[in-house]
Amino acid sequence: MSNIADIRNEYSKSSLHISSVAKDPIDQFNKWFEEALKAEVKEINAMSLATINQHNRPSCRIVLLKGVEYRKFVFYTNYQSAKGKDLEVNPACALTFFWPELERQVRIEGFASRVEESVSETYFKSRPRGSQVGAWSSPQSSIIKNSDILKERASQIETRFEGQDTLPRPKQWGGYAVDPFSIEFWQGRPNRLHDRVLYTVDNTNWKINLLAP
Repeated sequence: MSNIADIRNEYSKSSLHISSVAKDPIDQFNKWFEEALKAEVKEINAMSLATINQHNRPSCRIVLLKGVEYRKFVFYTNYQSAKGKDLEVNPACALTFFWPELERQVRIEGFASRVEESVSETYFKSRPRGSQVGAWSSPQSSIIKNSDILKERASQIETRFEGQDTLPRPKQWGGYAVDPFSIEFWQGRPNRLHDRVLYTVDNTNWKINLLAP
């Protein structure tokens, strides 16, 4: 195995100046997201979601951003999953995007709350039927004996809703919206002297500061 400590890359594709960023972090995020789309960044909407459980233990996993709506970052999951249970106990969470093609990272901290049921209903109906079946079939984060159990549950669901193009939304499945109080934009730079711009909210106003790398 190669020496992990010797793995390194130099970043030099771009720079980030506090004088040129948008006054509003959501506008800045949308700008960077559009640039990532044009650059054909893979898994552009993949983001790590960090939560804290009832025992104050952290947990992190990758989820998919499904919208920036009403200034909040929206994703969907099973409310009975580990992340769902964590957020019910402690709604504070953190999101991180990493777009290596652009040598950029966005870090978001905020509080998560469930979206309106009507919003979850609309999004669930837009999902491919296979994904709808999967939402019904998986007891997410629960220990299972083997994967055959999931196949059996999926088969049962297919039989139960045979002939229906769109399945009803399971009550345990829906969306969360993360209302940010801190958003950091990170641009990789040579010699690890990265550019970091931090937005923090003060009441309804955003303060912008430059951070040391």
